Amino acid sequence: MRVFNEKVSFSTKGEIDFTDLTRKVHEVVRKSGIKNGLIHVFAPHATGVLILTEHEPRLDSDVKDLLEKLIPKHGGYRHPSNAHSHLRSMLLPPDRTLPIMDGEAVFGTWQSLVFVETDVYPRERTIIMQAIGE
Repeated sequence: MRVFNEKVSFSTKGEIDFTDLTRKVHEVVRKSGIKNGLIHVFAPHATGVLILTEHEPRLDSDVKDLLEKLIPKHGGYRHPSNAHSHLRSMLLPPDRTLPIMDGEAVFGTWQSLVFVETDVYPRERTIIMQAIGE
């Protein structure tokens, strides 16, 4: 069994910003040389999550609206400035695992892997990708 690790860095624009990582996942799998296994993608951040969904502007807006309805920005929280960001990130996972088959990461029809910035400020983010298999 082989293990291949890669870190990917990017900038976000602030509260609810979407970064499509799908192309990068495919690149890391190809670079790993692994033909069959798994790729695990992890966002080591308290205010950022990963979603598997269709990455389309109107749906992105719907996701943003849903997060605002579930956990409003101005909810009278005790934590200063960005409590809602932390609470939103608790609803969705910071990681996703995808199968690798025949040297390709497997996504469903219309699926993309998207990082969602839940913090109120632009951030420099790093994602850790680990491909495991043979």
